[in-house]
Amino acid sequence: MSECTHDCSTCSANCASREKQSLIEQPHKGTSIKKVVAVMSGKGGVGKSMVTALLAVLAQRAGYKTAILDADVTGPSIPKAFGIKEKAMGNDEGIIPVESKTGIKMMSVNLLLEEETAPVVWRGPVIAGTVKQFWTDVLWGELDVMFIDMPPGTGDVPLTVFQSIPVDAAVVVSTPQQLVGMIVEKALNMAGMMNVPVAGLVENMSYALCPDCGKHVEVFGESHADEIAERFNTKVLGKLPINHKLAAACDAGLIELFDGNWLDKAICELLGE
Repeated sequence: MSECTHDCSTCSANCASREKQSLIEQPHKGTSIKKVVAVMSGKGGVGKSMVTALLAVLAQRAGYKTAILDADVTGPSIPKAFGIKEKAMGNDEGIIPVESKTGIKMMSVNLLLEEETAPVVWRGPVIAGTVKQFWTDVLWGELDVMFIDMPPGTGDVPLTVFQSIPVDAAVVVSTPQQLVGMIVEKALNMAGMMNVPVAGLVENMSYALCPDCGKHVEVFGESHADEIAERFNTKVLGKLPINHKLAAACDAGLIELFDGNWLDKAICELLGE
């Protein structure tokens, strides 16, 4: 056998160097996660974290062992929505996730900081490494479904999630404005590039319900969710209204008490209910 020149273009040998290396990381030993769902958006401010929280609550209510990995490191809001103030602890084995009142396991950078308002002034590689550690170093145990609250956009951290974690499906969150619709398509295109199946769209702030006549008022204009879903051969999984009770529940840390059927279809599609 001739000496390797490390120039594959001049060599016909079928060696390991030619094999495409997977970047998928294994979760902590003893962890078993049946399904991983990434909740993503093309931009911030569309209610992605709230949708993540609602989906997790519905899954837990349906009897599934559920967890949330908060990958939005610089804007973590999951612990606030669930009213969690305690900090995550660890042992010789790894990090122990915090559990909500109903048993939803979660890990977020705000569960590690001394002050929840302390800014996370880290560069991209450090943030990406932290998200990866939330997958590999946390003692998640046996789970039926994990929801990942993705950071907005299509940059370094979303790329790390899709390359390092075996995501089974993505849910894309949007709002009715045309500008948001254009950016949502970027998220859909990213999921396609990373070979992550898109389960469908959830449109937040889709309408307001008139308290007097019950009419749907399109505060932010006409919805474009259906046409975007059709163009990308996917589904609209739900349309959330502007609802002050829902917002108040998030602010008060009482998201687990919400009452509404807006995302029932989403849970059916994701978990086969």
